Amino acid sequence: MLIDDHLLVRMGFKSLLTTFQDISVVAEVSCGEEALDAYKLHQPDIVISEIDLPGMGGLETMKRLLSKHPHAKIIALTGHEEIIYLKRVLDLGVLGYLSKKSAHSILHEAVKTVAQKKRYIDPLLSQKLLIDGLDGNIDPLKDLSSREFGVFLQLATGLPLPKVADRLNLSPSTISTHLASIRQKLQVSSNSELILIARRLGLTHLSD
Repeated sequence: MLIDDHLLVRMGFKSLLTTFQDISVVAEVSCGEEALDAYKLHQPDIVISEIDLPGMGGLETMKRLLSKHPHAKIIALTGHEEIIYLKRVLDLGVLGYLSKKSAHSILHEAVKTVAQKKRYIDPLLSQKLLIDGLDGNIDPLKDLSSREFGVFLQLATGLPLPKVADRLNLSPSTISTHLASIRQKLQVSSNSELILIARRLGLTHLSD
């Protein structure tokens, strides 16, 4: 099953996947809400999901899929190469992580590996993860839930609260609740401090 909100991207990956004799695409959806219903209906062996999705977002989608279907085998697909994303995805229990920049050359290998319930990380990103671990870097956002992480990324772009609520398909009061929790966990008192943290982590461009 493919999850991506861009039709052309889904078409491209479907076309690529169907060139492999042992793979067929049984479902395509554009958001997490659709993905939860589609997974139950089609019971795919593998889920390939973009991280940046409208509505509940990719991370929350993966979290809910694994909560309802603990044996789901998921490959996260993204254009982001920041290690903070990779760590968060792996912590959810996702088995695969591919960068869109190199996915075409290694996609088949990743699908075959994850189908065997083995972990597969894009080789270049795996090297970054190792180096990051050796450097002893700590994720300052590790205590944020998947939903809070998504809200943090939107707020870090400087968007007003109503716009964030609209993008994430949540009420402004819900966003306010998440914001209060984020500020408490990160020990900050203003949105400008959130933006500063995002800049230091190289994340301010991710939700544009």
